[in-house]
Parts: sequence; structure tokens; C-alpha cells
Amino acid sequence: MSIPAAITRPTAAETDRIGILLATSPARRRAGALAASAAFGWRAILKIKHDPKQLVDSAAIPILFTVLFTYLFGGAVSGSPGNYLKILLPGTLGMSIAIVTMYGGARLAKDVTTGAFDRFRSLSVWRGALVLGGLLSDAARYLFASALVMVLGLIMGYRPEGGAPGVFAAVALIVAFGLSLSLLWAAVALLLPDPAVVISIANVVLMPLSFASNIFVQPQTMPGWLQAFVEVNPLSHVATAARGLMNNTGGTGGSVAWSLIATAAITAVCAPLTLHLYGKRG
Repeated sequence: MSIPAAITRPTAAETDRIGILLATSPARRRAGALAASAAFGWRAILKIKHDPKQLVDSAAIPILFTVLFTYLFGGAVSGSPGNYLKILLPGTLGMSIAIVTMYGGARLAKDVTTGAFDRFRSLSVWRGALVLGGLLSDAARYLFASALVMVLGLIMGYRPEGGAPGVFAAVALIVAFGLSLSLLWAAVALLLPDPAVVISIANVVLMPLSFASNIFVQPQTMPGWLQAFVEVNPLSHVATAARGLMNNTGGTGGSVAWSLIATAAITAVCAPLTLHLYGKRG
């Protein structure tokens, strides 16, 4: 028969160490709405390295349209590429931002399909932080695309007569309009959580708005029914407002007002709808 080993009691030092290990740590304070939104925004920016198409398109689309259309149609439309660039560049700036808005919705749809969305909804943070964070990352992409267009325009000989204040005002107006479209595609992504479907729907909507507008040519030579569409097209108002601000032509207060009204209307409808779908899903 074996003799049981003597039971030794822990020393005082060991007892203190065990008590420290077993002690419950203080509860962490819940992240605020802005901090959580900033974290989700930074996450969206970091994801670009896994999906570089977002950044490539943000750079390629404005460069392609600005360079291609300036040298192809500049002489025929305005007599010279330099004159046409004054009309084209503010328009392609707005069109380029509008086109790349679809990737924010596609990113959200991918989060829904991969299950990351459900994980984020279970976190103890403000429900709208994921949506607002996505908007912050989208704003960074839009500013990046705007800077590329302006640098390219300066290289090509464009000189904004409105100066830096006019350029900043035009970019702010265009970015605000782009963020309202981002909310629209976010709502679409929550209704139809498939990145390919979101991009397809966005293309169906944005391509007619981009080309049936006054971005490339003035609508006076268009058929009457097409002129009527161009006049109510929000992208036409955004392009006209950007031209007036950047070129300091004046008389664009109406277009600026209509651009802001369109931005506010889209935001007023899509922001609560997106948050409602976000909270309802699952």
C-alpha cells in the first residue's frame, strides 16, 4: 500500500498570486459612437489592400474619362482641348465620384454574406457605427479621386479661375452628393446582400445618369425629351454647380441649391432606411 503524499498548503505569496489571477478585471467602458465609427472606417480602408479594385477604379475612372474625352472631343466640341477641359473636368469629377460610390454598398453586401455583419451587430457599440464608418472610408476614397483629377487637370493645363476656395467648395459639394449615394447603395446591399447584384444595379442607375447629362456636351443639340431628362438629372446640376464654383462663372446659385436639395433628399430617405434595415436584419 502506497503512502499518500503530504498535502501542502500554499504559502501566503502563492495565495496572493492566485488571488491576483482570479481577480475580476474592471469592466471596460463601452466605445463611443465616434470611436466605433472611426474603427469601422479604418477597417474599411485596410480592406482595400485585399480588394485593390476599389482604389484602382477610384484612380483609373477619373483619369480615363478626363484624358480620353478631352483629347478625343475637345477640338470638335469647344474648338480646343484646353477650352473643353474647363467644361469637362468639373463634370468628370462629379461623374467619377458617383460611379465609385457603388463599392461601399458592395463592401457591406460582402460583410453580410461572409457573416462578419452578424458579428458586428453582436458588439456592444452603436448600431449605426458600421454604416457611418463605411461613409468615412468612402469619403477618404472620394477625396483621393478628387485630388487625382485636380492634379491631372493642372498637368493638362487647367487653371481654375475660382481659385482654391472654388475648388474646395466644388469638391465638398461633390463629396457630399457621393456620400448620399453611398447611403443608397448601403440600403440596396442590406435588401439584396450580393456584391455583384449591388454593382449591377448601381451601373444600371448611374450609367444613364452619367451620359444623359450635361457633363460631356451641352443639351441644346439634344432631342426635346432628352433635354427634359437632362434638366432634372441631379448629376447635371452637380456638374453645373462645380463648373460655376471652379471656373468662377457666377450665376450657378440655382444649381448649387438644387444639388444640395438632391443630396439632402437622398440622405433623408436612405439614412433612416439603411439604419432600419441594419437593425431589422437577422
